[in-house]
Amino acid sequence: MLRLLSRAAFGAFVFAAAAIPAAAQDFPKRNITMVVPFAAGGPTDIVARIVGEHMSKTLGQPVIVENVVGAGGTTGSVRAARAQNDGYAIIMGHMGTHAAAVSLYPNLAYKPDVDFEPIGMAAGTPILIVTRKDIPAKDLKEFVVWAKANNDKVNMAHAGVGSVSFTSCLLLNSILQTKPTQIPFNGTGPALNALVGSQVDYMCDQVVNLVPHVTGGTIKALAVGTAERNPALPDVPTSKEAGLAAFQVTAWNALFAPKGTPKPVVDKLADALDKALDDPAVRKRLLDLGSDIPGKTGRGPQALSTLVKSEIERWAPVLKGTTIN
Repeated sequence: MLRLLSRAAFGAFVFAAAAIPAAAQDFPKRNITMVVPFAAGGPTDIVARIVGEHMSKTLGQPVIVENVVGAGGTTGSVRAARAQNDGYAIIMGHMGTHAAAVSLYPNLAYKPDVDFEPIGMAAGTPILIVTRKDIPAKDLKEFVVWAKANNDKVNMAHAGVGSVSFTSCLLLNSILQTKPTQIPFNGTGPALNALVGSQVDYMCDQVVNLVPHVTGGTIKALAVGTAERNPALPDVPTSKEAGLAAFQVTAWNALFAPKGTPKPVVDKLADALDKALDDPAVRKRLLDLGSDIPGKTGRGPQALSTLVKSEIERWAPVLKGTTIN
């Protein structure tokens, strides 16, 4: 009897092991949900929709973006981490949700480097320091003087604690040694709308959704936090050129699946993302928005896994002891 049970158990194991590749081979059979943990219209949402549209063609099934806002992107990230690990629920995470949040949220309900299967990098997104168009400062040096002189009056918009807009401006404020009033919004889109309407003074944001507003004159760009000027906004100086060399920061957006998603499924999703980033039309759309498209060696699951670990370590000392007001 024991031998029969052992044979039955072994047979069940073999069947289960064989079923995973078979399921992966048939993947996908239905819609794939791509969670964006921020409001529609923000930089992460824009990148997700551009690459998701092309991934749908490769996979033969719609990739549907679902915006799940709250808590600096961690609400959507928790939802994605707890989703069924079959490849039908993935998330477009970023520097905030999958690196900085570890230091900002002591009771974070997920571990970015443990509870997800990395799929691949989608786009790097340089950070701009931007202000309302009518702020009394024509460049970064004048802004610094103005911000310090009005420290008790200045306010800063962000997309929630842990978001890229919050984290990167936290770095800026620490360099300037200022403590502005922090105004949270449910996403960068709403925060940007407030800036355009001159309801807030400044913010730090990914270049992706700023280009038309900067070129259209509805907001003012003071500097980009990269070593080189951004091709989409060639007239905007680098932070070093503008007199604040210490402000060097570039965000990133990347795809993840819940922990335990079968490797063949992750590989299919990674291949679809890779094909999207190689497509001339997709590349043009991302580059026109100021994004940096990762090279082949910086795209896949292993490269993303390494990046997440290094980014968690990088932001820990910057965010240590952060006071949230």
